[in-house]
Amino acid sequence: MRARTLAVATAAALAVVGLGAPAAVAAPSGLSDDFNGDGYRDLAIGTPKASGGTVTVVFGSASGVSPARSVNVTQNTPGVPGASESVDRFGESITSGDVDGDGYADLIVGAPGEEVTGKPRGSVTIVWGGARPFTSGGMTLTAPTAEDGFGEGAAFADLDGDGSGQLVVVGSHTLWWYAEGKPSQDHALAPEVDFLPEGVELDGIVAGHFSGTDGSDYVLHGRNPAGNGAYLGLLRGGPGDLGHSYSVLADGGAAGGPSWASTVAGGDINGDGYDDLVTGNPTAGNGGSFTVRYGRAAGLPVTGTTYTQASAGVPGTDEPYDDFGAAVAVGDVTGDGRADVAVGAPYEDVDGKTNVGNVVLLKGASGGLTTRGAQSFHQATPGVPGAAEAGDHFGSSLRLRDINGNGRADLALGAFGEDVLPGGYDDGAAWVLRGATTGLTATYATAFTAEDFDYPEIDGRRFADVFGR
Repeated sequence: MRARTLAVATAAALAVVGLGAPAAVAAPSGLSDDFNGDGYRDLAIGTPKASGGTVTVVFGSASGVSPARSVNVTQNTPGVPGASESVDRFGESITSGDVDGDGYADLIVGAPGEEVTGKPRGSVTIVWGGARPFTSGGMTLTAPTAEDGFGEGAAFADLDGDGSGQLVVVGSHTLWWYAEGKPSQDHALAPEVDFLPEGVELDGIVAGHFSGTDGSDYVLHGRNPAGNGAYLGLLRGGPGDLGHSYSVLADGGAAGGPSWASTVAGGDINGDGYDDLVTGNPTAGNGGSFTVRYGRAAGLPVTGTTYTQASAGVPGTDEPYDDFGAAVAVGDVTGDGRADVAVGAPYEDVDGKTNVGNVVLLKGASGGLTTRGAQSFHQATPGVPGAAEAGDHFGSSLRLRDINGNGRADLALGAFGEDVLPGGYDDGAAWVLRGATTGLTATYATAFTAEDFDYPEIDGRRFADVFGR
């Protein structure tokens, strides 16, 4: 694949803003991902596979996002605990929330490969937000026991229904939660019941109101090595001992069972007040699929509705190795009060070129997900910056959140295989497509690469491999 410079729909020479990001002019918004308190959600971009890992925060605004309003956060950033090392994978998981109770969202970053002397592998770093975000330092948590992989996933949500959030962290084989306020290394709490089957390896955790509990529920996702298949479980929140109410939604321990890793997202698709769960299954059937399980008072059901590119109304053709479902995101693109679903197929062929990648948007409705008005986007779509080239893998990561404050979620998406630098490979790039009443639009679409944030040249960087939840 030839290297090229990606067209960017912003000013030509954009200076990266340092840690002195613009101060908020009003009281902090309380939004879970508004790090500078200006009332706009911000976009956190993880690139864990290069130089120990980086997180780039691009600040939202009425005009969207631009590298001119951004901060790069690494373990070498002044005030951030630790030091960048090649194996850390800082940014492998990213979430956010007001951990210290000051009204500003804080950045929560997992580094499951972090090596700490005398500790098992893995860490979670919390970097404090504020009017000048990420200038007040942060704190790091490590695994309380000898289990490796601490920080594979994290969530910050109201576990017990009292109105205050708690941090929950998963490692490869463990789950820990912390009391309200700043978490303490010495006060990590384990569930009262050991509910995980022997050998299950966790990849992440998603919080949501999936049932009638007073607090948040948690979906744990990973795999069962017995058959290299998917493992998916619902952990009910609410007052009482965490762990007593747990149900297995999928256990692919049998050989040939379904598998996925981080392709899990939640949101209220049918508008009934319960969050619904979307899980991607890129290796299923011919070219991949995704499944929707609808939340209800009794919790998520074991079975759901599965869609492929052969399903009526779904754009595209169900072809081998498309990896449809390799990335999923849920958010209200149209502003009608019902969440829509974006699905990536990063190995989709476009215009005779292999592995260009494609993203499909299906819309929520009172009766559940519908294929009416479904949309499809790739780099050959008019208005989308760049060009469709073999091996780009457009749609390899996804996130739906309202960045410009107009009440409609915008789609952030990555392409880990985008080649940008001369002679480089898998440099990676990110795009933002705006939400509108009719769905996603390529009008005012924005694209950026690691070069726009003054990162040094590194082959295989895979910029924007992860987006903050």
